[in-house]
Amino acid sequence: MNSRLLTEHIKAEAQRLGFFACGIAKATKVDDDYACHYREQIRLKRFSNMHYMYENVEKRLDPQLLVPGVKSIVSVALNYAPRQYLPKDEFQIAAYALGQDYHDIVKKKLFQLAATIEEENIHYRCFVDTAPVLERYWAQKAGIGWIGKSQQLIIPHAGSLFFLGEIFLDVELEYDAPATNHCGNCRKCIESCPTQAIAEDEGNSAFYHVECSKCLSYQTIENRGTISEEAKSAMGNTIYGCDKCLQACPWNRFSCPTTIEELQPKPQLLAMKKADWLQLSVEQYRLLFKGSAVKRAKYDGLMRNITAVNSNLKAKDDDKA
Repeated sequence: MNSRLLTEHIKAEAQRLGFFACGIAKATKVDDDYACHYREQIRLKRFSNMHYMYENVEKRLDPQLLVPGVKSIVSVALNYAPRQYLPKDEFQIAAYALGQDYHDIVKKKLFQLAATIEEENIHYRCFVDTAPVLERYWAQKAGIGWIGKSQQLIIPHAGSLFFLGEIFLDVELEYDAPATNHCGNCRKCIESCPTQAIAEDEGNSAFYHVECSKCLSYQTIENRGTISEEAKSAMGNTIYGCDKCLQACPWNRFSCPTTIEELQPKPQLLAMKKADWLQLSVEQYRLLFKGSAVKRAKYDGLMRNITAVNSNLKAKDDDKA
């Protein structure tokens, strides 16, 4: 199968498997300007205590060091916008974590896609947010969308509620043109951030970054210690993650609910009330979040978040009294 036919086959199979978008980029070193931007994030420790982000920097910047012989990077996007959300007056969880763990769902589909490439001499590796791969960079290079100021990938006329995945292949394919940025002068994600975690790079207006130590998603998920007072006061009624920048992005007015059942919230989760969360036992937690990304925060972390949010709500009620 020649490169054009193989490219068409991969994209057709990606669509059949339910991927919203599929693009292909040439596996070269990361552009110098983006590499400089990324190294600056490392130097300034902007990933806070996520130690894995400071490791394998060179592999992130050169796919050849991660997968020797790679020639093409197939980038895919899977829509996760749920049909139903938690009731607005109850505790909230970030939309990406309402369904089953995306790592398992996307990787399964990636392996199914790779398995359709019948050429015996083609080798591949599949990645979903568990390896030193600059996923959003490659999605932009593959023409799927652009990296917004919030550092989320934005797909034109579709929004940013997408999981990303990659297949590294040791074969030349037909490559897509990189996506261009259409954020313009919009600053809605920056202005909506409760802790002002999104900012322009110092001395480089072409790039933005997220200060993870301020970000509510970091504070409520990756952070294993005490939640900062700034984050605690900004959590509102969200006990896991934060979707404020996504909700503010004008492009997300185009988002449509996913048809993938595994990404829909369980009825038991939709039925949870504040009182249920406050009394959540370890066993209930395990049943409720079996196979869920929420387990990233672990039981103690989730209860820490619930306690913080409940404390805020009680303080507001006391102020009104």
